Amino acid sequence: MIATEHPLNPAQGSVAASEPVRWSIPLALFACVLLAFFDKVSIAALFSDTHFQQAMGLNFDTTRLGLLLSAFLLSYGCSSMLLSGLGDRVDPLKLLSGLMVLWCLLMLAMGLCHSYRIMLLLRITLGVAEGPLFPLAFAVVRHNFPRHLQARATMLWLLGTPLGAAIGFPLSLFILNHFGWQWTFFCMSLLTVPVLVCIRLALRNLKRGEVSPTLARPRRMARSVLYRNGHFWLICLFNIAFLTYLWGINGWLPSYLVEGRGINLGQVGWLSSLPFIAMLIGEGVGAWISDRIDRRALACFISLAGAALGLLTVLHLRQTGLLITAMSVSTFLWGAGAPNIFALLAKATPPEVSATAGGIFNGLGNVAGALAPLVMGMLIASTHSMDSGLMFLVVMAALGCVLLLPLLQRY
Repeated sequence: MIATEHPLNPAQGSVAASEPVRWSIPLALFACVLLAFFDKVSIAALFSDTHFQQAMGLNFDTTRLGLLLSAFLLSYGCSSMLLSGLGDRVDPLKLLSGLMVLWCLLMLAMGLCHSYRIMLLLRITLGVAEGPLFPLAFAVVRHNFPRHLQARATMLWLLGTPLGAAIGFPLSLFILNHFGWQWTFFCMSLLTVPVLVCIRLALRNLKRGEVSPTLARPRRMARSVLYRNGHFWLICLFNIAFLTYLWGINGWLPSYLVEGRGINLGQVGWLSSLPFIAMLIGEGVGAWISDRIDRRALACFISLAGAALGLLTVLHLRQTGLLITAMSVSTFLWGAGAPNIFALLAKATPPEVSATAGGIFNGLGNVAGALAPLVMGMLIASTHSMDSGLMFLVVMAALGCVLLLPLLQRY
């Protein structure tokens, strides 16, 4: 199998190091990812709300609640793989604008929904609509930033993930406690409008890579090289474990703190945001360090191994302050690897098919990661212990670290 490092080439659609850097691009993408993550996590904040459960016909059925998030992630991952190629062919601004309008309408529909089946269908549709976002953002940064700035540019838009969780959970809980569960969806729908304006202003005149019909054959050849690249597939498998941690934490952290540890988030909802603030800081620190030493695989290995050790510590703590601190250390270390895994992907894949590579990478990770909230819900239901869900994440993280071992020296 072929495993080659692909240096960025301005002729292939990547910006030269001497060209002006448009930091407004990742900042606008950050706003978009932030909004999309609000849409993702808002449902998890409702898992413990009795009014939402009554409206959906549930009675804290952890399996069916977990399925609401898993179904979204499954459709999100499939969409990321199957629709990511659009980012290599369609104007990014037009594609992203259309997707955001659809997000707005879907969140509005969720606020009006009073059926579990319809809510499940809407979550699946939202997953399809959000699937192309990450591969599209990855391709935009790769084509518009030199290699030595890619981790930092990626970090800027990836910050929308932990910040979305850090703000999204307490914001959803605040709206829930003061206005009811329906307004958690209505508010997310309204927030789409200013973010869409930012995207329309910042993403004009982007570099897009190859668009000429005469370059269609080289792109097909690049896809062939991609599919035969063993290191690419190892990175994709590692990303499965990496995203399993993320979606497991995002899906069950509020309920773990409430049901598993007896913490009243209605009074101290800010506690649920601290691990995600730590994740945000970790992304910034990890990107800054790794852009200087350029050891992307090593940074990812240390990140996931440290996150797993942090969760193991959480399982042995009972005091609230120490528990939140250990959880925050775990998420900080996970965050340090997040921008590096995209930079690692860029080092191991051809630039001509950036969106395709990003889509497969992101899609496989999320299809498999989609099972995390459901599996955790089933484990919790069968063992009657919230801790069993965290232990599942520890095991998956350990497996991911083993998969990355062959890449530590090369990348």
